[in-house]
Amino acid sequence: MTRTATIQRSTGETRIELELDLDGSGTGTRTTGVGFFDHLLELFTRHAGVDLRVAAEGDLQTGSHHTVEDTGLVLGQALTEALGDRVGIRRYGSATIPMDEARATCHVDLSGRPFVVFEDHGLLPPGVTGGFEHELLEEFVRAVAATSRSTIHLEIEVGRGAHHMIEAGIKALARALRVAVSIDPDERGVPSTKGTLTG
Repeated sequence: MTRTATIQRSTGETRIELELDLDGSGTGTRTTGVGFFDHLLELFTRHAGVDLRVAAEGDLQTGSHHTVEDTGLVLGQALTEALGDRVGIRRYGSATIPMDEARATCHVDLSGRPFVVFEDHGLLPPGVTGGFEHELLEEFVRAVAATSRSTIHLEIEVGRGAHHMIEAGIKALARALRVAVSIDPDERGVPSTKGTLTG
């Protein structure tokens, strides 16, 4: 079974090409024009245990919002395509990640129902790191959830530095997804009493 996807998306604001292999080894390239976002996607790739190639061009003169959000939408779409009918997956995944003074927890349900709970307890300050506006962590998660039709709960539990809080959040998301998309050898069908996670 090949769990891969190749997605291209072009709008008046962005042009994105993305390749995803859920059973990869944490390799690939990320070029978005937003330095810190490239780093976050690298972290995501490594900790999710996927192969991910992203080439994005966006209207960065207006900020990085469109590039980050649209990349999240395409990544979620690729997850949906690569997961197919979601037969045999674990479906649920959770992870708590400490990073120095920061800590984030993420819970994922590949439920077929897009929903996000994002909580930073007022810890994540406004600002920009490496071209990445801090509030875009939440926007990225919402975009991924929307097109992967997943429920994602992400909480920034403690922290002082925005850099570490955002990185911990991305790593927690990646590690939770790593579990959720993995194949459960004891699961013989779709892990749902409805019989579907796509309808």
